[in-house]
Amino acid sequence: MDPAGFSGPSAVVKPLTKEALAVSKAAHERTGVLYISRIPPGMRPTKVRHLMSTYGEIGRVYLQQEDAKSAYLRRKYTSTKKAHFTEGWVEFKDKKVARSVAEMLNAQPIGGKKGTRWRDDVWTMKYLPKFKWNMLTEQVAHESAIHTARLRVELSQSKAEQRDYLKNVELARVLDKRRKQKGDLPEPPKREQKRHAEGADDTTRKKARKEEGNGGQLDSVLSSVF
Repeated sequence: MDPAGFSGPSAVVKPLTKEALAVSKAAHERTGVLYISRIPPGMRPTKVRHLMSTYGEIGRVYLQQEDAKSAYLRRKYTSTKKAHFTEGWVEFKDKKVARSVAEMLNAQPIGGKKGTRWRDDVWTMKYLPKFKWNMLTEQVAHESAIHTARLRVELSQSKAEQRDYLKNVELARVLDKRRKQKGDLPEPPKREQKRHAEGADDTTRKKARKEEGNGGQLDSVLSSVF
């Protein structure tokens, strides 16, 4: 997970006894996760944790940063340079609380004191039944692996295209060098070829007009005779 989007305990994990493991497993089964489909601009994980903690005990919070292309365009055309987050997940220690919070806050204004930044923004969230935090980490890791593999394929294709281009350039250079060594004459320019073609067409038209004139004179002579 991206550390910038994570908010939660970061204690060192120690080996657990069987009793402690059973307690941890039971606590894990009681947790519930709600999904926030839209994060208001500028809101960070610590702020989401602060707002959600007023409704119940919070475990972990993770917000997904916008993709690199969107971040580049935003930094280029706006004055906002800080990271933006697009969606998020909040883990409650009690899944009943998570369900009730999602039902209560969905499509409702964030609220707060008058003049606060996100007072008029609206929550868009839902409870994810049977969804646990480890599923989220697996999903994020899977998407990251797919993204990395896609980048490798694109990079490989780019290198292959570059090799082909350089190969064609070198081949053209070698052929041009051989042609010069053999003393081959260059082909006449297209403009001269066109001029020759136009001259030939003019000659043909003049000859046709001359023959047509001779034919007219012959007809007049024959008509006077007969």
